[in-house]
Amino acid sequence: MRTIFLTLTAALLASPALSATLIDHANGVQADAAGDVTHFTGLLIGDDGKVVRLLHAGEPRPKAAVIVDAGGRTVLPGLIDAHGHVIELGLDALRLDVTGTRSVGELQQRMRDYVAAHPGSGWVLGAGWNQELWAEKRFPTAADLDAVVSDRPVVLERVDGHALVANSAAMKLAGVTAATADPSGGRIERDAQGNPAGTFVDAAKGLIGRAVPPSTPADEDEALAKAQQILLGYGVTGVGSMSTSMADWQAFQRAGTAGRLNVRLITYMTAADAAAAKLSPSPWLYSDRLRLVGVKLFADGALGSRGAWLKQPYADQPNSRGLQFHSDAELLALADHAAAAGFQIATHAIGDAANAQIISVYEQLSRKYGTARRWRIEHFQIVDPADIPRLAPAGIIASMQPTHQTSDRLMAQARLGPDRLAGAYAWQSVLKSGAKLAFGTDFPVESPNPFPGLAAGVSRQDMSGQPPGGWIPSERLTLGQALHAYTRGAAYAGFAEDKIGGLEPGKWADFVIVDRDPTSVDAQSLARTQVLETWVAGKKVFSRASGSGAPERGR
Repeated sequence: MRTIFLTLTAALLASPALSATLIDHANGVQADAAGDVTHFTGLLIGDDGKVVRLLHAGEPRPKAAVIVDAGGRTVLPGLIDAHGHVIELGLDALRLDVTGTRSVGELQQRMRDYVAAHPGSGWVLGAGWNQELWAEKRFPTAADLDAVVSDRPVVLERVDGHALVANSAAMKLAGVTAATADPSGGRIERDAQGNPAGTFVDAAKGLIGRAVPPSTPADEDEALAKAQQILLGYGVTGVGSMSTSMADWQAFQRAGTAGRLNVRLITYMTAADAAAAKLSPSPWLYSDRLRLVGVKLFADGALGSRGAWLKQPYADQPNSRGLQFHSDAELLALADHAAAAGFQIATHAIGDAANAQIISVYEQLSRKYGTARRWRIEHFQIVDPADIPRLAPAGIIASMQPTHQTSDRLMAQARLGPDRLAGAYAWQSVLKSGAKLAFGTDFPVESPNPFPGLAAGVSRQDMSGQPPGGWIPSERLTLGQALHAYTRGAAYAGFAEDKIGGLEPGKWADFVIVDRDPTSVDAQSLARTQVLETWVAGKKVFSRASGSGAPERGR
């Protein structure tokens, strides 16, 4: 019997696999289920776009219709960003970009350049400012914008999306005056006389947003095409699409129907849109390119705008603990309503008070619905260490963004002081507690490039190697752990681990070819990894050599 089996095996290897593709002579690297690095040298892909088998050194190669010689280059599973904003990424790339400006003056010069290139009377929309990069560290004002553009409405979002600045024309069109009250969960920055100064934080953004013309379907389609171009150029083949609006969802469906959807989108709708349209979770659509799986909620704001809700006052603003968006009862009711409809729930929580609140909500939901619902906390940035062991028993996933740690390190120290950082960006502590960890970038808040995130995960350092030895180095991850969080962990967080996240038989052949081996370079070199090719379902969808889909920007 053994002789017959070996004979049949040899015959199968020798016979041509019709329409199959063989990726050979590869330096294959991936994380296994335990978070350890494993290797392979070849990948056989069926005509259905799924992995048939992995090959290792010394194994005979099957015949295939197409043979691609990787030439010893490194092959990785397609990276999955557990938390991004797809349409926003595309829209930002097509609008005024003020990312990285180092002063109000530089922001103003970007405005001058933009309006010179885009004359007219319409709205000027953009994003990316961060006052923490400016010497004065103050919020921009309407007067700052008016000095450049006073005859057109201007709205520029902060880099984290949790604040915006509007000029006087925009505030006038929105009907905002000194008499306008701060909404619940939001704050209007005011001058000494009580007049709106131009910056609107968290829920107060809606006071201006209600006047901004909505994107058209054509705008959304163009933004989605641009976002996919950027993502595929960075090796990102799947995204947990957060805060998806109904217009976004319809754009995703149009792209899927037309065969233009290459990035796999695991979608989390805004609670309001899901309720208004009476939506339910969807099955996988368009050959597993799109699925509606969850609802996105918010517990607080962001640390940079002091909207994150803290247990103790801000060290640099002792009269504030940030913004609590919902009472305990309100948040539980929102979450329970979504859970009853079958949705997975992903909740934004950055401050330690917000994280404690949503953990309590999820603990109650787990008692009602069981622990297999994979409740998600998005960001999980500043946490009381005593709350971390509560995650695993309730089946809670920490969906975190490692480049937030490198971007926010100095600001976090200023906001919290040196004695409240033990639970800050605590990746290793999450894993040691037995909880699941998923990585992403929160693009366009950060660049969607996953490699600086992988590097930050293993080093706790930025791309220049700061700080020496890493920030809170006990929270560093191994390369296998970081890669797992960016592949298998992100897939698990979206109920997609049976389809993507690793290269095994039966899963989609989503993979990238890169210019260096992550197992043999230091963190700063890892951060600068270049994607040479991106493949989805066994088809090449990006090539750096041809410029197809090359990323043009991404914060």
